[in-house]
Amino acid sequence: MDLYEYQARDMFESYGVPVLAGIVADTPQEARAAAEKLGGTVVVKAQVKTGGRGKAGGVKVAHSPAEAERAAEAILGLDIKGHTVRRLMVAAGARIAQEFYFSILLDRANRSYLSLASVEGGMDIEQLAVEKPEALARIEVDPLTGVDREKATEIARAAGFPEDLFEKVLPVIERLWWVYRDEDATLVEVNPLVLTESGQIIALDGKITLDDNAEFRHEKHKELAEAGDVDPLEAKAKESDLNYVKLDGEVGIIGNGAGLVMSTLDVVSYAGERHGGVRPANFLDIGGGASAEVMAAGLHVILSDPQVRSIFVNVFGGITACDAVANGIVGALERLGDEESKPLVVRLDGNNVEEGRRILAEANHPHVTVVDTMDDAADRAAELANA
Repeated sequence: MDLYEYQARDMFESYGVPVLAGIVADTPQEARAAAEKLGGTVVVKAQVKTGGRGKAGGVKVAHSPAEAERAAEAILGLDIKGHTVRRLMVAAGARIAQEFYFSILLDRANRSYLSLASVEGGMDIEQLAVEKPEALARIEVDPLTGVDREKATEIARAAGFPEDLFEKVLPVIERLWWVYRDEDATLVEVNPLVLTESGQIIALDGKITLDDNAEFRHEKHKELAEAGDVDPLEAKAKESDLNYVKLDGEVGIIGNGAGLVMSTLDVVSYAGERHGGVRPANFLDIGGGASAEVMAAGLHVILSDPQVRSIFVNVFGGITACDAVANGIVGALERLGDEESKPLVVRLDGNNVEEGRRILAEANHPHVTVVDTMDDAADRAAELANA
């Protein structure tokens, strides 16, 4: 789960990371009141879970409450990379002397943690990594020992922080590690981490991603996941313990195994180029089980998406044989009844495939088409979606 900036700011503050005062506002009038309370120059910032807010006009400096109100009027409702701005944070202003970058993230490839740091902050880290890779220090962090004063010194020195700032920077690095460790995060990023003209080190902007697998250890994390922020289809899928992600296409996807589903997304995308540019509508992994209950739950979620025009069920029989999958599909269609009104393309392969295909042929459901190969099935699903 990605946090909004204001949520990250509050979490940083609870761990003693120095931050500026910030007040959440949902209307221009609330933004004006927040600016009046903070006093002086403020920054009105769009609260969306994506980068590039400044370039899109989602961050504006205001020198008075009236300016803050006008800025809020301009930002609220703005579309930033597909995210509509519905909330703002009005933050106190700061006189910046220098900008830095710092993050800790999960390094899946090396099964470890990685700290990225640079004395050149304020720009997209991807851009910095390409244009000036030597300016970005990469320091491995052992999950068992974490970031103590010695490791923080190693990070600061590798990043090029002046040694006369160490006494101010090192405690901040250690505290950011505490956030990462104690909140079960997969990313803690500060860009920029700034040195003010008065000599303070402040986390001016924060980004935190929490590991959903650790949610059971953190009751407060549920409060951070706003009901209005979760796609209703994803919420419905979660209630049925389905691994579902909503996409923007027209072909619904059901598969067993994340790798197979990802491959299915690719072949549907390629096939869609030949059929009006249709695309996958979702990622849905039903895992190893394909019972009637699981299949019905998956189909119900996908059929609830008005964008879906056809459905592609792509299953490789392993531990769960194809005949069990076929029975699951037939049972799911019986459960759904008239609700199943969209064409369903099924590709089965693997353990007991012939029996699975026989079961589907015998059922002879008017909306079901069985296709032998993955590529041909993807092509047929895309064709039906474009019909």
